[in-house]
Amino acid sequence: MNAADGEVTALIAGLLSCYAALTVAVLFVAAPRPPVNVLNRRTTASTGHRTFTAGLAKRSTVAVEALLKRRNYTASMAGALEQAGLSVKAAEFVVLALAGTAVFAGSALILAGPLPALAALVIGPFGVRFALRFLASRRRGKFAAQLDETVQLLAGGLRAGHSLLRAIDAAAGEAEAPTSEEFSRVINQTRLGRDLGEALDEAATRMRSEDFEWIAQAIAIHREVGGNLADVLDQVGHTIRERNQIRGQVKALSAEGRISALVLGFLPLAITGALMVMSPGYMDPMVESPIGLVMIGVSLVLLVIGGLWLRKVVSFKF
Repeated sequence: MNAADGEVTALIAGLLSCYAALTVAVLFVAAPRPPVNVLNRRTTASTGHRTFTAGLAKRSTVAVEALLKRRNYTASMAGALEQAGLSVKAAEFVVLALAGTAVFAGSALILAGPLPALAALVIGPFGVRFALRFLASRRRGKFAAQLDETVQLLAGGLRAGHSLLRAIDAAAGEAEAPTSEEFSRVINQTRLGRDLGEALDEAATRMRSEDFEWIAQAIAIHREVGGNLADVLDQVGHTIRERNQIRGQVKALSAEGRISALVLGFLPLAITGALMVMSPGYMDPMVESPIGLVMIGVSLVLLVIGGLWLRKVVSFKF
């Protein structure tokens, strides 16, 4: 091992130590509180050592939370976590993300060496962001798939003689997540004095659902001009079902193109990773010479451009 590899290894070891300390802090935050003695109002002696560690964990979480507030990231991260369906605080999620990155980098350091571990430390935060976007997209997909049944529940509640708010409340109780969560939020906002139309519009924007925007507009028009809202919702539900059918046909016809895009995008990375694991010294000339580093940089740029191009080709909006 030369001096450069030793410096990189020392740097990675220091970063992993920081990540490990944060991981220990989170584990003690999640640990149960020590029992309290009712007679002398003090904690038992067997668990007294946890007080310092719990306080250290709390201070670590508070420090991360203060940093997020100072950078004005708390609101945006809380919104991203909410859209992803994760019931965890922003500061705790950041610490958990750092711990996951540490595990990822430590595994890469043991299996492949210092350079892949350093790459893992850089890629880890982007992977966490991608995971949040994936969870949010999956949650929106579930909401869109449940929308047809949701419209039927609303129309059925109105025909049964319930008011609009009572029909939405009943749909929130009978539907599955995430529809139940979004409708419960709408009901809670209206109970606090917010206008129903504004709450529905915000839910449509939050879930990025054009179909739900139509439902919100139909409800807003009905509140102004009156009429049979149940029949209107039936027509909207019929339109939503037809759009879902067309959307399914488009996905089926474009499945081959999307799979080809995934294979072309991940195949170079998979081959490179396999070569580094099976033959650790095979890629050394690429990272030891300036020409090899330039070739790697150009390849990554071209790979990103090609991936974005293929994504645009196989994405359809209607």
